Order: sequence, then structure tokens, then C-alpha cells
Amino acid sequence: MAKFTPQQAADVLAIKQAIYEWGDELDINNGLHMGAANCLAEDVRYNVGGQWREGLKDVEAFYQGRAETMKAGAGLMTMRHIITSLRVSFDDADHARVGYLLVFFAALGDGPFDSYCDPLAVADVKMECRRDEDGEWRITLFDSGQIFKRG
Repeated sequence: MAKFTPQQAADVLAIKQAIYEWGDELDINNGLHMGAANCLAEDVRYNVGGQWREGLKDVEAFYQGRAETMKAGAGLMTMRHIITSLRVSFDDADHARVGYLLVFFAALGDGPFDSYCDPLAVADVKMECRRDEDGEWRITLFDSGQIFKRG
């Protein structure tokens, strides 16, 4: 059973909010405004597209490039990241580890969609978060391993 101090309980809520803001940025903007969402640290380590991205600018470049490729082809996806079973543990007052299960849906075009859609993937996600100098919690590490994938 997790036992948190009152400050840790407040920090868990702030960490969850940062993660939910990350998911919303991907779902609403396809990751195109990741810096403006202010949920990733400048020095984030981020595993996406089968490669590690080092720093916020590298993450933003990945999402910009992906969007340009999709727009040149079939078009942007509509995505939804469903975050569940989120667990937080603290290394110290300003560093936390987070694990959760991610159920990910995606389809080309704009919804609503009326045809059946399996989840694209189910993944075990590992994140690390840090309270930065401005007092805000930000994601410093994102890594995931897909345990189920749509064929």
C-alpha cells in the first residue's frame, strides 16, 4: 500500500496532471505543440518511433516530421491515449518514477468514426518526473514497451 505525506499526495496530483497534459497534447494536437504544453523537461529523454530522442527540441522535431510525412500521405491521425493503473513512487522530494498502462487508439482522418476499431497498442509505460526550479513537475523520461499491437 502506498503511503504518502500530505506534500507527496499533492505532488502525485501534479505529476498526474503533467502526464494527462502530455496525453492531451498528443490527442488534440498530434504532439505539434509539445513545448507549449509545458509537460516535458528541456532535457527529456524520450523513446518514440523506435529511437531515443534527447531533449525537448529533438522530441518536437520528431512530431513535426511525423506530421509532415502523414500530411503528405494519408493525412493526420486521430489518436486517444487512455492512461490507467498509474503508480507513482518518489526517489526524493523532487524526483519521481511513474508506471502505468497505456491503451492507444488511432485512426486516419477526423472522427467521429463509426466503424469498429481495436486498440492500436497496449503498452507498459515508464516515466520519470522532476520538480523543476519553477516548482512545476515535468516529464524527464518516457519509455514504453508494447505488449499488444494491432496486426
